[in-house]
Amino acid sequence: MSGALASGTAHAADYERLVNGTFTGTLDPWWAGTGVSNRLVNGELCATVPGGTANPWDALIGQNGVPFEAGQSYTMKFDAYAATPQPITANLGEAVSPYRGIASHTVQLTTTKQSFSFTFTSALDFPDAGNGQASFQLGGQAASNTVCVDNVSLVGGVVPPGGELPPTKKVQVDQVGYVPGLPKQATLVSSATTAQTWTLKNSAGTTVATGQTTPKGVDAASGDPVHLIDFSSFNTVGTGYTLTVGTDTSYPFDIGTDAFSKLRYDSLAYFYHNRSGIEIQAQYVGDAYARPAGHLNVAPNQGDNNVPCLATITCGYNLDVRGGWYDAGDHGKYVVNGGISVWQLINAYERAKLIGDASVLGDGKLRIPESANGVPDILDEARWEVEFLLKMQAPNGMVHHKIHDQNWTGLPLLPHEDPQLRRLSDTSTAATLNMAAVAAQAARVWKTIDPAFSAKAQAAAVKAYAAAKANPNKIADPNDGTGGGSYSDSKLTDEFYWAAAELFTTTGESSYRSDLTASPHYKGASLDDRGFDWGSTGPLGDITLALVPNGLPAADVAAIKAAFVAVADKHLTQMASQGYPAPYKTTTGDYDWGSNGLVANNTSVLALAHDFTGQAKYREGVFQALHYFLGRNPTSYSYVTGYGEQPVKNVHHRHWANQLDPDLPTAPPGALSGGPNSALQDPVAARVLQGCKPQKCFVDHIEAYSVNEVTINWNSAFAWVANWAAEKVTTAPPVDTTAPSQPGAPTASDITATGAKLTWAASTDAESGIAGYDVVSIENTTQRVLATVTTPSATLTGLTPNTAYHLAVVAKNGAGLKSQSVATTVRTKTADPVDYCRVVARVTSWNGGMSANLTITNTSGQAWNNWKLEFTLPGTHKISQGWSATWSQSGQAVTATNAQWNGNVPAGGSVQLGFNSAGSGSGEPTDYRVNGQPCTRG
Repeated sequence: MSGALASGTAHAADYERLVNGTFTGTLDPWWAGTGVSNRLVNGELCATVPGGTANPWDALIGQNGVPFEAGQSYTMKFDAYAATPQPITANLGEAVSPYRGIASHTVQLTTTKQSFSFTFTSALDFPDAGNGQASFQLGGQAASNTVCVDNVSLVGGVVPPGGELPPTKKVQVDQVGYVPGLPKQATLVSSATTAQTWTLKNSAGTTVATGQTTPKGVDAASGDPVHLIDFSSFNTVGTGYTLTVGTDTSYPFDIGTDAFSKLRYDSLAYFYHNRSGIEIQAQYVGDAYARPAGHLNVAPNQGDNNVPCLATITCGYNLDVRGGWYDAGDHGKYVVNGGISVWQLINAYERAKLIGDASVLGDGKLRIPESANGVPDILDEARWEVEFLLKMQAPNGMVHHKIHDQNWTGLPLLPHEDPQLRRLSDTSTAATLNMAAVAAQAARVWKTIDPAFSAKAQAAAVKAYAAAKANPNKIADPNDGTGGGSYSDSKLTDEFYWAAAELFTTTGESSYRSDLTASPHYKGASLDDRGFDWGSTGPLGDITLALVPNGLPAADVAAIKAAFVAVADKHLTQMASQGYPAPYKTTTGDYDWGSNGLVANNTSVLALAHDFTGQAKYREGVFQALHYFLGRNPTSYSYVTGYGEQPVKNVHHRHWANQLDPDLPTAPPGALSGGPNSALQDPVAARVLQGCKPQKCFVDHIEAYSVNEVTINWNSAFAWVANWAAEKVTTAPPVDTTAPSQPGAPTASDITATGAKLTWAASTDAESGIAGYDVVSIENTTQRVLATVTTPSATLTGLTPNTAYHLAVVAKNGAGLKSQSVATTVRTKTADPVDYCRVVARVTSWNGGMSANLTITNTSGQAWNNWKLEFTLPGTHKISQGWSATWSQSGQAVTATNAQWNGNVPAGGSVQLGFNSAGSGSGEPTDYRVNGQPCTRG
C-alpha cells in the first residue's frame, strides 16, 4: 500500500519496437546490405535485389537498434510482394558477432501484396539502440528481383522504446565554465514563488558564496518554472565548483578561461575529420578516428573522380569532384551548405587579421597534414573545401548543386565502405552564386599567400557570377531528395547580394558595386532576429562590407554596422526574458531543425556588435549564448560533444556511430548537435518527444536526425563564435566609476489581470554604456526583479489579479553601476474565469470509506507536460490506496502528481486515476484544481 502511494502503479503495455515501418516520407532508419538498393515507392520500401547470391542472408534490408526483452512475447507483422515470386525470411537477432538469433520466419511472396504475422518469445535482452536487429533476408535466388515491404510492425515488451529521457537537473549551469569578470548566471527549476537560498561550493565542498534566487515564473520556451541564480561577483579561478539549492545540486563547472582556447581548436578539428577523398590519419586524430580515404574509386566505392549527372538531366560530361567535406551524417557534398561553411572559416581568419588576433589561427595551430607549410592552418582547412567548390563548376560557368549517393545509405557506414553510385545533381543559380561569393573571398585572402590560386579562384568567381546573371532563376529541384537532401531555395536576391559584395570588395569593379547598391538587401536590410543560414545569406555580404575596407561611402558602412547593433539589441532583450537565454526567435515560438546553428549565427551578430561598438553588453551576450550550448538549457545536456559532465554522445553520423556499433567511436570533442526541433521530423523524436515544449524537443539518439544531426554549417558557425570568444575571453570590462543617469518613471499601458506594458525615458552613460534595465517590484523593504531588458520598455507577465504593484526601473551600465527611477503604482485588473480542466468523479461510498475513479480532461487548449491534481476530502477521510499517480495528503488536502508514464496530456486529452480512502464523514471530494487552476465538474 505504501509503495502504491509513493510511486503510482504503471500498467504493462505492448510497445511498437520498430521505427518508421510505414515508410512515411523517408526510408530512415532502414538500411540496405551490400548489393541491395532501397528506394521509396508509393509509401513502400522497394529493394532491388541482385541475383546469383548463394544464401538468403547474402542480400539484406533491415533496421538496427531494435530493443528486445528476454522472456517477453512479440508479434511481427508485415505486408510484402515481389516482382517475381520468391521466399524471404524475416529474421530477429543480434546485429554483430556472434549474431545470436531470436526468431526467424520464412514466407513465400507472390506478385500480389500479402499480409504476414508470427509471434515469438525473446530469449535475449537488447536495449534501445543496442545490437538488436530486425532484417529481411532476400538472397539465395538465381535472378535479380524487386521485393517491396510495408506496414512492418514488431509489437511487444513492457519497457517503452527509447526508454525514459534522462532526468534533468534542477540547477542548470554551463557545465564547462564561467569567465572571471563576466556575468555568471544559472537557472533553478522551482515552482516556489519566493526567493530561494543558493550556495556555491568549491571542489572540496566548502561554501564560498551564497545568495538569493530571483523568481521569474514559467519560461515560455521550456515550460519550466524558473528562478535566476546570479553569482557574478565571485571570480576566483578554480575547478569543480557546484551550485546547490535545497537538496538539488548542479553539475560541476570551472571558473577560468582555459576551456575556451581548447574549444576553438576542437570546433575547427571537425572539418578535417569530415574530409572526403583523403586518408584521415591517426597522428592527427588518434587511432579511434583514423580511417581510409573515402570515395576515391577504391572498391567498394564508386568514386568521385569521374561522376556523371543524374539520369534525369542531360549533362554531356563527367566531373572530377574529389575532395571537400562530407556535409552531415551522410556522404553528400552540397555547394550551398559548403558555401556558408567555408566562408565562415575564411571570415574568422579575415576578421581576426583585420581587427583581432590571427596568430592563433596560424601555421601549426591545427592537427592537419598541411601544418608547417607556411600557410595559416585555418586557411589550409578551408582550401580543401574551396578546391571542391571550384571543381563543381560546369563548362558554361554554372555550378552543380550537389553530389551524393544515388540512394540513401544506412547507419553505420564509413565513407570508404560506401558502395552506392555517385551522381551530380543539376546546376542551380543558388549554387553558382555560393561558389562565386566564396571564390571571390578566397581570391582576396590568398592574394599574397598563393597568387596563382587567387587568380584561379577570381576567374571562377567572375565566370560564375556572369553565368548566374544569365540564368537568374534556375531553382534546385525540391524533389531531388533521394540519397541526399534537396537544399532547394526559391529566393535568390540574397545570394546575388552576397556574391556582389564579395566580388566588389575583391575587385572594386563598378558593375558589382551597382548590383550591390541596387539590391533590396543593401545596408543590412536582410538582418533580422530570426538569423541567417544557408538559405538566407544576405548578412554574409554585410559582414564583409562592414569589416573589409572597400570603396563604399562611410555613411553606408556605418548603416550596415548600425543594423548589426539594432538586431543585437533585439537578441539581448529577448534573452533577458528567458529562463535559458539563447538568441533565437521564430514567428511561432517553435524551434526549427538546426536551431543551434541559428543560435550560433545570431551569437556572431552579438559578437560583431561588440566589435563595432566596444560595449560590454554584447560581449556578455556572446558568453550567455555559449552557456546555453554548454549546459545551461532545460535538457541538462551540453550540446557540444566532449564538453561538460553530460555532453551529447550519440549524434546522427554515419561513422561516429558507437550507439549502433561498439567498435566505432562517438563523435570527437567540438561537434555541435543540431539541437531542439519542435517539429519532431524523424521517427525516433516523434516517438519519444510528443508534447515537448520547444526548448525540450531533444533526445541524444543517433537515429533522431532531426534534433541530433551534426553538419558543417552548424559547426562553422560554432567555430566562428568559439574563435571570437577565445580571443575576447580575457578582455577586461571598461573602467567606469560613474553611475548611469536616472531613468524616467515607468508609465503603464495594456494592463490586464496578469500583466502590463511599461515604458520609460532611457538612461544614458557616456563611459561604458547602458547594459540593461531591471523592472523591480518594491515590496516593503525589499525589491523583487520582475523583468530584465536592454531597451526602455518591458512587458510584465505572471502578475496577481486585482493587486497594486509599486514598480520602479533600475538602469545598469557596463561596469555594473546602477541608478533607480521614481516608483509608479499599477493595479492589475480582476481575473476572468479560466477554463483549464474538467474532472469527472465516479465515487462509491460505504460506511467508513469510499472509492473514487477520476477522469481529468485538459480543457486549456495547450498540452500539459506534467500535472498536479489537488482536492479536499470530506470529514476525516485518509487515502489508503492510490493508483496511476503519486499521492500525498496533509490534513484533508490531497495532492496527486503524474507518474512517469502519464504526465503528457494533449489539449482535449484525458488521464485516469483513482484512490480508496477510509474515515468518517459523508460527501465527495471538493475543490478540484490542476496545476493550481480550478476545474469544472462534468
